[in-house]
Amino acid sequence: MYSQSEENYIKTVYYLATDKNKWVSTNAIAKKINSKASSVTDMLKKLADKKVVVYKKYQGVTLTDLGKKTAANIVRKHRLWEVFLVDKLNFSWDEVHEVAEQLEHIKSPKLIKELDAFLDFPKTDPHGDPIPDQDGNSQIIEKCLLSTLESNEAGICVGVHDTSTEFLKFLDKQGISLGEKIQVIEKEAFDESVQIKTSNLTLTVSNKVANNIFIQKL
Repeated sequence: MYSQSEENYIKTVYYLATDKNKWVSTNAIAKKINSKASSVTDMLKKLADKKVVVYKKYQGVTLTDLGKKTAANIVRKHRLWEVFLVDKLNFSWDEVHEVAEQLEHIKSPKLIKELDAFLDFPKTDPHGDPIPDQDGNSQIIEKCLLSTLESNEAGICVGVHDTSTEFLKFLDKQGISLGEKIQVIEKEAFDESVQIKTSNLTLTVSNKVANNIFIQKL
């Protein structure tokens, strides 16, 4: 059993680790959670004692198999609660993260199992991110960034890289949501902005926006 603070650290390492670099630096974790590096080091040593991470001075930390499964379970709960809040309680996709941050620490396996069944076993959350199953496995979704599409190419919006409230509200104003068909009309060479067409309108989005929208090509 882990404390809420310990679970947050485990989840942070899970998010920061990549296939190319499974080792996460202490400074990267400190920056992510807005904490002192010394405090992060102390926590990582505690987690190493609990066998959920391997910690090496100057190299950083990586999750053990137990740590990966623990992290995936926390992420699973978070994303299932986000689906519940949007589908059943009419929250918007920019409102759910902070609430789910609290709900993800509920310990009852039966509750999460029944929640999954009640929601008809969703595969993705309201932001398009895959929901790990009870064994920690996630569905692989083929996707690319909107910025990588060429003129006249089209795809379906299947997720967002930036899940901040500000960005999601911006997308709402533009009428862009999951499942929306987006066609690239023209790419501007000067600033890499992208003129796109959705079901409702034609608009130009910045390169920053295009680099935060995931597309499944048609």
